[in-house]
Parts: sequence; structure tokens; C-alpha cells
Amino acid sequence: MKNFSLGAPVLMLLIVLVAHCLGTEAQVCRPSGKIKGIKPPPGECNQENDSDCCVRGKFYTTYTCSPRVSSNTKAVLTLNSFQKGGDGGGPSECDKKYHPDDKPVVALSTGWYKKGGRCLNNITISGNGRSVKAMVVDECDSTMGCDKVHDYQPPCANNIVDASKAVWEALGVPQDEWGWLDITWSDA
Repeated sequence: MKNFSLGAPVLMLLIVLVAHCLGTEAQVCRPSGKIKGIKPPPGECNQENDSDCCVRGKFYTTYTCSPRVSSNTKAVLTLNSFQKGGDGGGPSECDKKYHPDDKPVVALSTGWYKKGGRCLNNITISGNGRSVKAMVVDECDSTMGCDKVHDYQPPCANNIVDASKAVWEALGVPQDEWGWLDITWSDA
């Protein structure tokens, strides 16, 4: 009678499971499409905080998803004004209100915004060796842009935390470096 060992099949199963888990972890949000930029009417694109305006004929990538949220989600912090007349455009999506620049508030890329599921909840943002809590008040739309509703700005990338000046100040980032910062965030 032959001696049957379970070692090889168990080892093979373990390798397959680990590979599957690593593959799942490495999954990324893929682009969902593109939109073609149009030239904004004169004076219609607010460039406060160095905001970009759409360029006629340029194609912009859109996303309906964002990377998976964890306790340490990697993102890019950008600068936005949620005040009336600010580069954020109209009132915030969550509460239909404007928010002063000295209040720590953010807009999240479409996938992270969860169709309003994070509205008025706090997130913890970590960067520059510090952390700050900020309230989600808006969506940084990754699916649309280059129109009046979006202040003729391109769609957001899928990994954006668009933050008020108060967030940047709380993180201790020198004002001349505001605009783009690699950060991590999590639900508070």
C-alpha cells in the first residue's frame, strides 16, 4: 500500500489562496470612460486655488469607482474653497450649504463619496506628520465635468480628498505648498 501525503495538495491550495488574496488586494479602480473638454465661456471657470479649467478638445478620464477604503487609504489632498463664490462652485452636495474656509471640510472622489453615504460624517486625514478630522460635505465628481454644473473644471481623479484651507493649516503644510499632497485617510 502506498503512503498518501496531504502535504502537496494542501500546499498548492495555500498558494492559490494567497495568490487570490494578493490579487484581490491589488485590484484597482479602472477608468469608466472619457469626456471631451469644451472651452469655458469667458469668466465662467473659477481658477481660485489654481483650479484647472477644461481645455477644448482634450479628453479627460472618468471613474465611477475609487480605490478600496482601508484604515490607511492612500489619496491625494487637493485644495478647494467651499465658500460662496469659491472654486467649489455651488453649495455642498450633502447639506446644500456653503462652508467657510476656516472649517475643516472635504469633498471625496465619487467612489469614496458613496452616493452620499459619507455625507456629514468625519474622516481622519494624515499627512505631513500630522492628522486632522474633517467633515465630508461634498462629492469631487469623477464621472462628469467640463460643464456649468462643475464650474467648467475637469472630472476629479478617483483618489482625491478635496479639502478646505482649514485642513491644510491643521496639517501644518506651508501655504506656498498647498494644492497637492500625498496623504492617507480613514473613516473617523
